[in-house]
Amino acid sequence: MPITLSHYVLDRWHAPEDPRIETRSAVTGEVVALSASAPPDIAAALRHARRFGGPALRRLNFPQRAGLVRALAEALLARKQELYELGFHAGCTKGDSWFDVDGGAGALFSYASTGRRQLPEGRLLIEGESERLGKAGGFLGQHILTSRQGCAVQINAFNFPVWGLCEKLGPALLAGMPVLIKPATATAYLAERCVRIFLEANALPPGALQLICGPMGNGFDHLDGQDVVSFTGSAATAMKLQRHPVIAREGVRFVAERDSLNASILGPDALPGTPEFALFVGEIVREMTVKAGQKCTAIRRIMVPAALLGDVEGALKQRLGQIQVGDPRRDDVQMGALVSLAQRADVREKIALLRGEASLVFGDPDHIEAKGADAQAGAFLPPILLRCDNVKSASAVHEIEAFGPVATMIPYRDGADAATLANLGGGSLALSVITHDQDFAAALLESSACQHGRVLVLDRDCAAESTGHGAPLPNLLHGGPGRAGGGEEMGGLRGIMHYMQRTAVQGSPAMIARITGEHQPGAPLTTGAEHPFRQRLGQLAIGYTFHTPEREVTLSDIEHFAHFTGDTFYAHMDEAAARANPLFGGRVAHGYLILSFAAGLFVDPAPGPVLANYGLEHLRFIKPLKPGDRMRVALTVKAKKQTKPDMGEARWAVSVTNQDGELVAAYELLTMNAA
Repeated sequence: MPITLSHYVLDRWHAPEDPRIETRSAVTGEVVALSASAPPDIAAALRHARRFGGPALRRLNFPQRAGLVRALAEALLARKQELYELGFHAGCTKGDSWFDVDGGAGALFSYASTGRRQLPEGRLLIEGESERLGKAGGFLGQHILTSRQGCAVQINAFNFPVWGLCEKLGPALLAGMPVLIKPATATAYLAERCVRIFLEANALPPGALQLICGPMGNGFDHLDGQDVVSFTGSAATAMKLQRHPVIAREGVRFVAERDSLNASILGPDALPGTPEFALFVGEIVREMTVKAGQKCTAIRRIMVPAALLGDVEGALKQRLGQIQVGDPRRDDVQMGALVSLAQRADVREKIALLRGEASLVFGDPDHIEAKGADAQAGAFLPPILLRCDNVKSASAVHEIEAFGPVATMIPYRDGADAATLANLGGGSLALSVITHDQDFAAALLESSACQHGRVLVLDRDCAAESTGHGAPLPNLLHGGPGRAGGGEEMGGLRGIMHYMQRTAVQGSPAMIARITGEHQPGAPLTTGAEHPFRQRLGQLAIGYTFHTPEREVTLSDIEHFAHFTGDTFYAHMDEAAARANPLFGGRVAHGYLILSFAAGLFVDPAPGPVLANYGLEHLRFIKPLKPGDRMRVALTVKAKKQTKPDMGEARWAVSVTNQDGELVAAYELLTMNAA
């Protein structure tokens, strides 16, 4: 029986009254799902998200939101087999479903980790250091990011109904924005099941997640300037949506990931028999066959040194000849079907256009064999390899994307020519360069990186760990310039920032410190009798400062340190040479001696809440310390964050001054403290 897909809005499932839109299995042709032909009340859904979902998420701090995202990832993995079974109807092999489902869970886990490790304990994100705006230091500026108080409307493509949903959902939830998901109808049955899994995990507050299975109708009419639209799909649809008058009038943030004629370039050093030649052939075959080539990052243009074109063609034909197309549930099938018969018809139409300037060298789009399946009922298509020899007159290969198992070989003369050809795509999501020649790669990227959102330089040295040309990663941006849409999804913190508002806050150091939850230079300090290293993480007050006694640095200290460490640099040991140095004017203490003496002044040696010193950051030596100078330290609690139930990170601002109160060194000390 077909699945009747429901909307999930206003915290309830709504079965459609007119489920007339049929979705057929890509493998058998049978009807597998029915969708509504009319949208729900999207205005009400948006109001619900803003009134309930947004405030509930914004009440949570970043670690708590990260916990929600992790709970969704765990729920997805626990029930992934349900999605694998449904994925068969989308033409997916088990490997294809793994890429989509497990990849989606991996994206959520990655974002949960980002939220736990890189985001503060509070609800706003500090961007960069504060800016001193007045001469006396009493007026500062600080960039912060806060949750936008709208709804994230996420419109996803058919090819990755789970991964595409997750890679947008995780960042939005971390940013504190509720989400309204609109999946592509062709695979909405997978997205709907994924959302059901998430909701049944009972991890999300009311209003945080809603789903529309079917058309959006006039939904864009109800957007406002606090909303964000994140779109993945065709350039034509993206441009239509971006021209919507409400998008323009309200300044709605629109993030697009669109068509992309990605390229892979074989370096001239990668001759047959080299590891790079084998890697190149393997990447092309994988990108043509995973998800039947229905990947926004798939390789469409294969760029090869003219002298190696015949070798590459022969190797690809040999490998593609081993690919068995058919029932994706069979272990002996490597490639399943396209998502629908309509999609296959579109790919065939694009192949015909490409053949106007390229010759067919492997595969026949009109002759289909499908192992274990009805080749006419299912949307099967063999891998199609084209070759374009007359590069000068070619334009279609750089303009037309056949969104399926189709790629075109293109010869190039030299590195400059390869860069020019790659850039003719007008902007792509991914470019790969397979070469062991570092000079070739560096020169190529200097000319072409600006046209591509991500570049993989693959060789024998990184192959074992490489995730490959077509695998977007949550901690790297996914997007590209020009034709690819100009948007940036994922990218670790960058992905979260798409759903936040950047604001420049100006005020006194005390005010900025209170707003940000971090001590700022010039803000009031507090002191007390108790050494701060005797206080647990929860007891530490931002701005609490410990002042140490002075310690004189003698010439014998400097010489002992030099001999003990082996650092006998002339500035510490040779008075004449040091005096000739315009920076020193005589022998000076080692910078690391200053750090060591500083630790000796402020460290409390007895066991206590400080569990470990695990690093320092932003170290600067400002003024030399000479024999006979006296140094002291001010140790200030700058920020803190609980990272585990029983411990967390304390960040200390450390200032080392001399007997005249002049700053000698400054840095931030990181300790792990008991909670």
